[in-house]
Amino acid sequence: MGIKKLKYLIIGLFIIFLMQNVSFASNTYIPVRVGIGNQNFKTFNYNNISLFVTDNASIYEKDTNNLLYELVPENQADISLKDGIYTIKVNDNSITTDKDFCIKSEKGLIGVVNLVRRGKQALYKNSFEIIKKDKDNNLFYLVNVLDIQDYLKGVVPNEMPVHFGLEALKAQAVAARNYVLTPRTKLVQAYDVVDSVASQVYYGANTENELSDKAVDETEGIVATYKWELILAQYSSTAGGYTESYSNAFSDPVNKKFPSSSKPYLIAKADMLSQPPLVTEEDVRQFYMTRPESYDMRSPYYRWTKEWTIDEFNEMIAKTLVSQSNTGFVYPKIKNEDDFGELVSIKPISRGESGKLTDVEIVSTKNTFDVQKELVIRRVFQKNNISLPSANVVFEIIKDEDGKITGVTAYGGGFGHGVGMSQYGAGFMAKELHMPYDKILKHYYTGVSLTSIPLILSAHPTQREYTQNIYIEHKKANLVVDNRFNLSKINLIINGKSVSMPLTKGVSAFREPLKIDISYLLNRGKNTITFKYPDDESSYKAARVYIEVENPNADKFGF
Repeated sequence: MGIKKLKYLIIGLFIIFLMQNVSFASNTYIPVRVGIGNQNFKTFNYNNISLFVTDNASIYEKDTNNLLYELVPENQADISLKDGIYTIKVNDNSITTDKDFCIKSEKGLIGVVNLVRRGKQALYKNSFEIIKKDKDNNLFYLVNVLDIQDYLKGVVPNEMPVHFGLEALKAQAVAARNYVLTPRTKLVQAYDVVDSVASQVYYGANTENELSDKAVDETEGIVATYKWELILAQYSSTAGGYTESYSNAFSDPVNKKFPSSSKPYLIAKADMLSQPPLVTEEDVRQFYMTRPESYDMRSPYYRWTKEWTIDEFNEMIAKTLVSQSNTGFVYPKIKNEDDFGELVSIKPISRGESGKLTDVEIVSTKNTFDVQKELVIRRVFQKNNISLPSANVVFEIIKDEDGKITGVTAYGGGFGHGVGMSQYGAGFMAKELHMPYDKILKHYYTGVSLTSIPLILSAHPTQREYTQNIYIEHKKANLVVDNRFNLSKINLIINGKSVSMPLTKGVSAFREPLKIDISYLLNRGKNTITFKYPDDESSYKAARVYIEVENPNADKFGF
């Protein structure tokens, strides 16, 4: 092999390595695996469970496809696991297997007996997988496997009130799509996400809503990207008028370092351009002890107050410091509640750009404790066993005429971590300001594009052809190509019509991507696009590709 060919091969393999995280782009069906929790989400592990179906379903071994039983609506399957052996009881029939298995209904829904979501019997689409927990022969996971579109229809109306309106729901649908495709952490290999607030709330088919279904359908295939990567689309209920930078709210999911590395699209931003930066402690106090206008000011958590008598506070803080010491963000660790004593002072050490507490010093009569990270801080300061709504908080220590501490008051704003999209803010922008969903997303996620899932075309057998569905609302879109490796053309099939798209050769590794208007080839609404590597092309070339959607009316909506 010549040096030139070897160079192209190495470069091509390097790009393939970079893009392996978008392997889910290869088909219009994108499966999502959801770990289903019990009634109160206390556990995602089961020893036994009972399922039923609304239409005929098949029970078969997961790896071998060996049919175990045909289930009908009149039946209930009682499933248990002991010493690595599953027992499936249906009426008078009993089946045993040592292999993980699936229950799939082509036309009906699958229900979990005695599991209720939003006051309704929990029902789920497509299939369940019953998978043994690692290194435990008596516990298993219940995993709902379904297409991403069906998954999102069970997420969006449970993550955002439907009355926020279609455009807000569309913004939520895109954020939720990003979230499940690129979760911040993956708790268990058996599933991608869970159905609780530990990931994003998914309550299944029985909670779907017509308007939120429309939002999911009318954003099909659309994700938010930043420099060719799907963004980590964090969102929370209420930012409190000022979103926070990612690094100031989260620790690194691998090494637990705090603050974490920054993400350029998740940066702190005031809703109102007239709001000056929160530089001093007095700035923060003024902001959170008043009600300046912002997009999420209609939230019941926009501003809040928590009060404790000093006895309540001392009892509470002693318990929570003990419980949070194991997180690694309480210094020094405290093992016994008696080691706290009584409160002397609360001193902010550092804050994020939104005023969010990131480090706070709690001085007691027995020690001085340093508490870091927004979630840990929220969990340390509890009222009635409930964590603070957010770490956007200032404290006031109440003293009597003799200078003795009698109580503590917390003034705060927001609900949740405050990074990325504020759901109440999105609702206000959609209903009150009539903002389209793309403007909402681009306000909260700085510098992003709305695109199809990025992919790479090469001669590699797994990268020669991809088919994607994408909804084009305004019939305006561009084919964006990173062609630094000199692919001569891309073959497309758009809604059944074949097109060969010639490409300009790249001249530098740092050149701008090509942007080709393909609006004339698209329908307003759902489009099916197949990307094909040319059969007559050299096997040492490659290109990165996505479709970028545009809203020609976007400039009409200012902030």
